[in-house]
Amino acid sequence: MRLTARRRVHDLIEPFVIARKAYTEAVVVEVEIEADGAIGRGEAAGVDYRGDTPDRMLEQLGDLSERLERGGRLDREALAALLPPGGARNAVDCALWDLEAKRSGVSAAVRADLAPLRTLETFVTLGMDTPQAMGAKARRWTARYAALKVKLGDADDMARLEAIRAAAPRARLIADANQGWTLAQLNDRAPRMAALGVELLEQPLPVGRDDELFDYRGAVPLCADESLDDRADLDRVVGRYAFGNIKLDKAGGLTEALALADAARARGLRLMVGCMEGTSLGIAPALLLAQTCEIVDLDCPMQLVRDVDGGFGYLDGWLRPNGPDLWG
Repeated sequence: MRLTARRRVHDLIEPFVIARKAYTEAVVVEVEIEADGAIGRGEAAGVDYRGDTPDRMLEQLGDLSERLERGGRLDREALAALLPPGGARNAVDCALWDLEAKRSGVSAAVRADLAPLRTLETFVTLGMDTPQAMGAKARRWTARYAALKVKLGDADDMARLEAIRAAAPRARLIADANQGWTLAQLNDRAPRMAALGVELLEQPLPVGRDDELFDYRGAVPLCADESLDDRADLDRVVGRYAFGNIKLDKAGGLTEALALADAARARGLRLMVGCMEGTSLGIAPALLLAQTCEIVDLDCPMQLVRDVDGGFGYLDGWLRPNGPDLWG
């Protein structure tokens, strides 16, 4: 068994701005695992706000590659003991799922008991900009996309939502504050958000302040994002949030993400699937998880100047299942 990893840089069509950062490119790590004449592939962006950078991921993957060169074997169960949750483990875990499919001839969807895969509609994300610019973009986008996610995080947030709703009166809207609000701001803005038809708000408060949400008085359901990585975080989000946003990079791969989804549902948490930046290679495993989620936010390849060969080819915001040449 041989593991190789490389950094890939993909230009974005336009800058993508959130509360804590502006992105001009998607930097990912691509992994290939070869065994018995078959090759499995995976991709991860990492969790940058946790220090999970491409450089750190490549360091972790280099150590794992050396272990395999010394004759070690690797499967998904052993991987969970070798790497912590994060991008490196995600890329390897997804590559192992792909390798299993290539070696066995049985698709990852069948192995996960999720076949046949359905075509799903994804929310399409509006990065932070002026209210006028976001309203203008929403007006253009709703000619094709019926579901918009709005990035928020400062004093102009309600003006942004009002401009978007005026420009796109029939669009579905969810919003993401990326830890940018206080509880007082949340309780003040929630009634106005409900009146604008916002269906969901992600991560309004900073991580570590989740208990304050017991005093949330609004009607808009809240979704944990940065506060929820894997099953170890369920105790701090259950009862405080209505939804959890599961991302493969945060969970450390499809294996943990599927287990987290089962555990979260068992505790009454509703599910959203999201993504970091990346290509269709990184999204393909998440499409399996998306089959069981109410909210799908897997649009990151749509932001790229050029996706990978065999990518999804989104049609008006709809994700069609990929072919086996891409993944799984």
